[in-house]
Amino acid sequence: MFVNEKLTYDRFMGTITIETRRAGPQDAAGIAAVHDESWRNAYGGIVPHVALNRMINRRGADWWENAIRRATIVLIVEIGGVVAGYATLGRNRVGTLPYDGEIYELYMRPEYQGIGVGSRLFLAARAELKRRGLKGSVVWVLADNHPAIRFYENAGGRAVAEGHEAFDGKKLSKIAYSWD
Repeated sequence: MFVNEKLTYDRFMGTITIETRRAGPQDAAGIAAVHDESWRNAYGGIVPHVALNRMINRRGADWWENAIRRATIVLIVEIGGVVAGYATLGRNRVGTLPYDGEIYELYMRPEYQGIGVGSRLFLAARAELKRRGLKGSVVWVLADNHPAIRFYENAGGRAVAEGHEAFDGKKLSKIAYSWD
């Protein structure tokens, strides 16, 4: 079982709670909102508009609720009760890479980027992979997603492989970053 991490900050007579935990079905709408906002922010102008909208629209709250009920590993970070980001993870899907674990997705609402909360979620995801006995981890990033590349390089990731993905006929390069 994933170990919850909960921090409470008192600031100016108010309390802010940041919690990193395994998602439940009740979190599906919040995850869908993060998915929508973060994908539009990250991939607008990179992924063709029609393809991007199609990918976002197929992953509404019902899709996320079903994924969670099917035991997809989804971690979330909540700030003050609002889902601010999510990560999905599991076994590495590329057999030619010598890493057992993979973080499939890690996304934050744009307003929570750059303040360290995404790093907390990333570390929690890596810890969950390790807890499951998966040695080493990899994450794939579109080569044109420069903020994500900076994030993973700042987290100590090494570029170890390249690939391509096609979106409505547009071929985009991607890079795999790894951690031992």
